Amino acid sequence: MDSLQRLKEVLAYSGLTVRAFSIKCGISQPTLDKQIKGLRGISIETIISVLYTFPEISAEWLMRGIGSMLINKEVNSAEVERLNKLVDTITTLQDTINAKNEIITNLNGRIQALEQEVLRLSKK
Repeated sequence: MDSLQRLKEVLAYSGLTVRAFSIKCGISQPTLDKQIKGLRGISIETIISVLYTFPEISAEWLMRGIGSMLINKEVNSAEVERLNKLVDTITTLQDTINAKNEIITNLNGRIQALEQEVLRLSKK
């Protein structure tokens, strides 16, 4: 697969039209059109713009056709477990905050009722 085919594959991966892709990457649409039609070679500026816009695309693959299109990020199970624990902690803390807010609201209502009762009794 040549660089033109790889660029077309990135375009397909993006799910964008050529116009939207060119805007997103900051590439002139007429330039990109000519490159995609094979009327012009793919410039290093186009490659760099694509790689900055889509960091998950492998530079090695886009430039030389080596490896796979997407960069495989190894999933560190310890890191995933740590993140899951943090999410659980945040959820628990949010539940606690919500419960405390409900108590505060109820107590504020009770304070207002007692203040009104005091005012009513003081008028007698």
